[in-house]
Amino acid sequence: MKEFATLIIDGKEMKLPVITGTEGEKAIDIRSLRQETGFITYDPGFANTGSCKSKITFMNGEKGVLRYRGIPIEQLAEKSSFVETSYLLINGHLPTQEELTRNSIMLNDQSMVHEDMQIFFQNFPRLSHPMGILSAMVNALRSFYPELITTEEEFQKVFIRMLSKVRTMAAMSYKISRGHKVIYPRADYTYCANFLNMMFDSPVNPYQIDYEIVKALNTFWILHADHEQNCSTSAVKTVGSSRANIYASVSAGIAALWGPLHGGANQAVIEMLTDIHKKGGGIKEVVEKAKNKRSSFRLMGFGHRVYKTYDPRAKIMKKICDKVLPKLKIDDPLLDIAKQLEEVALNDQYFIDKYLYPNVDFYSGILLRAMGIPTNMFPVMFAIGRLPGWIAQWKEHMDDKEQKIVRPRQIYMGKNKISYTPISKRDSSSADTESDD
Repeated sequence: MKEFATLIIDGKEMKLPVITGTEGEKAIDIRSLRQETGFITYDPGFANTGSCKSKITFMNGEKGVLRYRGIPIEQLAEKSSFVETSYLLINGHLPTQEELTRNSIMLNDQSMVHEDMQIFFQNFPRLSHPMGILSAMVNALRSFYPELITTEEEFQKVFIRMLSKVRTMAAMSYKISRGHKVIYPRADYTYCANFLNMMFDSPVNPYQIDYEIVKALNTFWILHADHEQNCSTSAVKTVGSSRANIYASVSAGIAALWGPLHGGANQAVIEMLTDIHKKGGGIKEVVEKAKNKRSSFRLMGFGHRVYKTYDPRAKIMKKICDKVLPKLKIDDPLLDIAKQLEEVALNDQYFIDKYLYPNVDFYSGILLRAMGIPTNMFPVMFAIGRLPGWIAQWKEHMDDKEQKIVRPRQIYMGKNKISYTPISKRDSSSADTESDD
């Protein structure tokens, strides 16, 4: 039986269909609202607005649940690889051994970047942020690969190309920024091992692959692979809704991810922990400072737009840090500070009442730092991980016949109609002209 919600406006009743998702979440379909009543909804940040129906990722912020295509994130982090998880997100099912092997071979085949692209990299100013470079270079891929996606086979080729080349370009941008020799991908290395080798190998100091670190990087990227309709994913889909190509759409996603409230958050956490370490003082003092409304200080890495409990990804990330840092014989004081902050905050009623629990960014920066990833590359690492989610969401959006070009409404709060004043008659005392209405 179909369910409806009743809306009463000016004494008139309107029945709005209720849509129920497979996990029981409900939404009121307001597509006919403006046409029938002249009203629109007002929802800054779209926190209560469903923009689509999706089969990709499920989140329950109150219970701390995250699943990709129905599979819990905890199982994928423990048992899967980033390449396999990417296949799952984009194609809707786990690959067979044959599909996974073919996919891995294609990733290696597509891993080289056109030599002409190195010229682009070398012409960026040395102090350019890696995210700005990556966004521009992903957009430039369209110039090198101008063919359009018209078949499923062509789409598979494009998503393999992007997954492989973006990883190579990220490592290349790091090497060029340091003035070092660019290291090419190797056919005998896996996806994550290849990235680490391209980042850290050099002619005078060959990089030794540590498979514990490879596993940690796999898990890091799996945890970041998708997160429903977040800011950068929404940007990818918004640009894609105009039928812009996938390279331009993903480039927009990278630009959105660059912000400190999104992909730059783990960098902000490290900077905050470093500042606390340098200044010294008690952890309780830092927490009290964060609670003071008159203080500009903000405790980074706590709280989430959706999660109202402990971020499930943060639990996994914390365990990885506890495992990897001792193996690397790294005694990082920032990890100790982070654990102390977490303990105090989780037992403070202020943080409990406001649902300010650690999120994935709180520990991810510590892990990247232990791997040797420079701080300004943290958002790039996030972008590589989020790439399969962007591709999957873009494809689902393109295939959804209910979707249209994204075009939100607004509530105008400016001046009413006024007449144009010739410049000869303007002075400071007549800046505002009387309304014609």
